[in-house]
Amino acid sequence: MQYFKGTAGTIYTIRINPDEDLLGSIEKFVEETGLKHGVIVTGIATFKNCELHMVTTTTYPPVNYYDHMPNEPLELSALSGVIADGDIHMHMVVSNRKVAYSGHVEHGCTVLYLCEVVIMEIPDGNFRHALDENNVKQLEAM
Repeated sequence: MQYFKGTAGTIYTIRINPDEDLLGSIEKFVEETGLKHGVIVTGIATFKNCELHMVTTTTYPPVNYYDHMPNEPLELSALSGVIADGDIHMHMVVSNRKVAYSGHVEHGCTVLYLCEVVIMEIPDGNFRHALDENNVKQLEAM
């Protein structure tokens, strides 16, 4: 285990408009603000398309399953993640009226009606994402 200490900084509330991509919008926000370290505190949304991936094995190397849900109205009920040296790692839970899906956010999550995301900056963050010996993205000290 490793841990990293930081100070809570500015809190941003972001509105992402219909037909915009969730991950692409967060990437644009990070680029425009110069935010290097932070946490994705929460998010709510409706999507008309969704793309996520999840692991399907318990051994190395990990094998991912990519799930593409086109033209399916979905509710975003949970969103969380870490921004480490500008690199975004974000997970979500989405559902339709019958089933919930959870996984790593990919490009292709298109906003249907609304999307609101809250991000808190960690201005003195000292960590980054790096691939470990098993080719898995891990946090490490800078």
